[in-house]
Amino acid sequence: MQHFSELNLCPALRKNLDKNGFVKPTPVQAQAIPPLMEDRDVVATAQTGTGKTLAFSIPLLEKLAALPREKTVRVLILTPTRELAIQIDEAFRELAEGMHIRTAVVVGGMREGNQLKDIKDGAEVVIATPGRLCDYLDRRLVDLSKATTVVLDEADRMLDMGFLPSLRTIFDKVPLKRQTMLFSATMEQSVAGLVASYVHNPVRIAVEACAQTASQIDLFGFEVAQGSKFDLLEYLLKHQKGSFLVFVATKEGADRLTKFLERGKHKVASIHGDRTQAQRNESLQGFKDGLYRVLVATDVAARGIHVDDIAHVVNYDLPQEPENFIHRVGRTGRAGSKGASWTFVTPFERLTVRKYERTHGFQMKFRELPPLPRAIGLVTDVSAFLASMSSGQPASPATKAAAPATRKSTSDRRRH
Repeated sequence: MQHFSELNLCPALRKNLDKNGFVKPTPVQAQAIPPLMEDRDVVATAQTGTGKTLAFSIPLLEKLAALPREKTVRVLILTPTRELAIQIDEAFRELAEGMHIRTAVVVGGMREGNQLKDIKDGAEVVIATPGRLCDYLDRRLVDLSKATTVVLDEADRMLDMGFLPSLRTIFDKVPLKRQTMLFSATMEQSVAGLVASYVHNPVRIAVEACAQTASQIDLFGFEVAQGSKFDLLEYLLKHQKGSFLVFVATKEGADRLTKFLERGKHKVASIHGDRTQAQRNESLQGFKDGLYRVLVATDVAARGIHVDDIAHVVNYDLPQEPENFIHRVGRTGRAGSKGASWTFVTPFERLTVRKYERTHGFQMKFRELPPLPRAIGLVTDVSAFLASMSSGQPASPATKAAAPATRKSTSDRRRH
């Protein structure tokens, strides 16, 4: 499939594709949509930013369009985070405009009354996180007995978050005869077990994300002392155009960095686990609308932010999980646009970055550090520091003063 126009779609769906500028499918869309429209089960391995939402939304909407409208749940879409659930719902509604197909979002951190009203009013599509959905099932507030299509989006992330017991409970409530779509960034043993248990004779699709990342995103790195990271970020904000999504390791670090940027008169917002859903929605919407140039986030947002035209992703801190590196940088370079990622690497983290390169098959381009104010109270001569530690010789006064600050920074990352 080279163009969406090749698909035999209902007029309303075809009109909405044209209206939203969807002409040529991405690789995962081209490979997944045809078998899905034949009611086949599909297991697709594809990274974030490859167009998975559209890949499963088009077949779902075409199937629903052929059925009479009923006040019953026919499609269940499961996601790991509420941000992703909300954004899938938004994308689904845009594509379903004028088709009179109702949706309901079932997630934690939002008003229960509104969610239950959407279900009671006849939602045919439920987009949910497993934990909250299981709560509703336990209280008999939702009926999945006629949900003949189940979508697992970011399956590996759901398993990482401990949702396997919830997924088992949910699958016990849906019909045995159903279509199952599973999308995952990785195909680890746990995901393979999920496929073996709940997916029937699937069409398997694997989309290589690293080649796409290399072609659409410039991967830059700086070796920088921990205490100079903020000055380096200020330098990039001054010399680069466009929006910035900045990833940090901890919630406390996100709040600190946001305050520092606000003092520098930058338009900035933040997203992390301690912020309410209303605050997170406001931050994300403001970033989308251009009200904020900078969005500071922890990895809770790495798979939940779907914003076109993010110019720069900054890894202010390295991710705790190596696979999150690709999820982070995949927030830029979307929809055919070029993007740039900037990774701040302390001298102690070079080996970690080399592991990322080997794991994901890319090579980071390290740039010379621009002139920055001198870092105070931090290790700058790493080789001298390590030599003094191993030889037992006293370090210089500057190095001695630096050591506690360096240890504190490391412990900060562990507390996240």
